[in-house]
Amino acid sequence: MSFPKNFLWGGATAANQIEGAYDVDGKGLSVTDIMTAGGLDHPRMLTYKLNGKLQKSPSVPGAGLPEGATGAIDPNEYYPNHVAIDFYHHYKEDIKMFADMGFKTFRLSIAWTRIFPNGNDEKPNQAGLDFYRRVFEECKKYGIEPLVTVSHYEDPLHLSEKYNDWQDRGMIDCYVKYAKTLFKEYKGLVKYWLTFNEINTAVMFLDMFGGNGNDKDYQHAYQKLHYQFVASARAVKAAHEIDPNYVVGNMICGIVDYPLTPNPKDVLKCRHAWEKNIFYCGDVQCKGKYPTFAKRLWNEHNVHLDITDQDLQDLAEGKVDMYTFSYYMSNVVTTHEVKDKVGGNFAAGAKNPYLNYSEWGWATDPTGLQYYLEVIYDRYDIPVMVVENGLGAVDKVSDDGKIHDDYRIDYLRQHIEAMQKAIDDGVDLIGYTTWGCIDCVSAGTGQMSKRYGFIYVDRDDEGNGTLKRMPKDSFYWYKKVIKSHGEDLD
Repeated sequence: MSFPKNFLWGGATAANQIEGAYDVDGKGLSVTDIMTAGGLDHPRMLTYKLNGKLQKSPSVPGAGLPEGATGAIDPNEYYPNHVAIDFYHHYKEDIKMFADMGFKTFRLSIAWTRIFPNGNDEKPNQAGLDFYRRVFEECKKYGIEPLVTVSHYEDPLHLSEKYNDWQDRGMIDCYVKYAKTLFKEYKGLVKYWLTFNEINTAVMFLDMFGGNGNDKDYQHAYQKLHYQFVASARAVKAAHEIDPNYVVGNMICGIVDYPLTPNPKDVLKCRHAWEKNIFYCGDVQCKGKYPTFAKRLWNEHNVHLDITDQDLQDLAEGKVDMYTFSYYMSNVVTTHEVKDKVGGNFAAGAKNPYLNYSEWGWATDPTGLQYYLEVIYDRYDIPVMVVENGLGAVDKVSDDGKIHDDYRIDYLRQHIEAMQKAIDDGVDLIGYTTWGCIDCVSAGTGQMSKRYGFIYVDRDDEGNGTLKRMPKDSFYWYKKVIKSHGEDLD
C-alpha cells in the first residue's frame, strides 16, 4: 500500500516562532513576547514586575506568570520572538517556497493578540484579520490548504495576568469569542482547525523531565486543562454551526513511554504515565468525558476542580473530528535506580539502550511513531494527523554555499516509513506536517541554531543576520517525496 492520493503533505509553524512584528499593526503583547532567549544549559526566562521590581523566572512553553506579576520587557534582555524570522513581512516569499516543495497543507497558528490585542477587546483588530486573510489567500493561490491552530502557546499577556493563566472561567468566554471570530472571518478560506497546541503539556511537563510538581502546581494545571477542555468543546460546537464542513482537531504532545524492564511495577508505571500524559486529554476531547482514571490522578495531588453540569454537557457535545499530535521522541520509565540518564532540553530520566540521542537529549525512535499511531487510532477510531515531527540540529553552510543536512533527511525518511507501516496496519492517517518547515525560533530554548527547516534562515542566537532564505538539501528531497506520494524516499 502507499499513502492516500489526497494525503496532506506539508509543514508546520507557530505564529510566535516565525512572525516577528510583535508590536506592529496594533498587535498586543503575548506571554511569549516577554520570554527571553535560553539555551541547552539554561532555560528561557519570563520577565515581569513584581512588588515594584523587574524580575525573571524560568519558563516552559504555555506557562503563565507568577501570581500578582505584570509582564514587562527588560531593555537589557534579548527576546528572540520579537523579530523571529519576520514571516510577517516575508510570508509571500515563504509560501512560494512551500509551494515549490509541493505542499498540500501548511500548518500555522494565529496570534490571538493580533486579533484581540488585550484578548478581551470588544471588537477585533482589523489589521490583524486582514493579515491572516492575505496569508490564507496566498496559500490558496498555490493550492495549499491552511491547517490553523487557534491557540499555540500564544495567550494574551493581559488575560494571563487578569486570569492567572487560565485559573478563571472568564478565559473560556474570551477564547470562544476569539475562536468564533476566526471561524466566521475565514469561512471558505480555511477548512482544518486545531483548538489548542499540545494541550497536555500543562500536566505532562510538571514532572516528566526531572521536575517535581507539588500539589499546588497540579491543582493549577488540572484546573487550567478543564477550562481549556470546555473552551475547546464550545469552539468545536461553534465551528460546526458556522460551517458544517469545518474539521476541528485537538493537538497532543505525543511522547511514547516504554517500561525500562519487564518488572510488572515498571509496566504498571508506564501504563499510568500514558494515562496521565496522553490518554487523559485525548479521552476528554475525543470521547467527550473524563476517563475512569481521572479521579485517581486528581486524588494523587489532592486536586479539587470547578466542574459544572453544563461543562460536562459541553464536553459531550464538543468532541473533536480528528486527533492530531506532535512526535519527536520516546522515553523510558522505571521504578529502579539507574545510572545511565538522559540530559538536555525537555529530556531527563533513564536512557533507552536501544536508541540514539540528539545533542539536545532527544531519542530518535521511528518505531515509536508507528506504535503511537496504532495505539491512538485503535483507542479513538477517528482520522489522525501527525502535525509536528522533525530533527533539531545545528546546520552549517558548506564551502559550496549549500546546506547538506543528510541527517535530517535520514530522520524524516525513517519516520515516513513508520507512518507507511501504520497505514498498512489500518490507521486512517490523513496528513503529515514536519515541524519548522522553515527555520524558526525554538519554543523550548529560544535558539535559532536549533534548526528544523527545509529552508535555512540567516539569523543567529543573538539576533544577527540578513534573514535571507535558502533551500537545504532536505528541501529538494521532501519535494521528491511529496511528488511521489511517499514512494521515493531515497
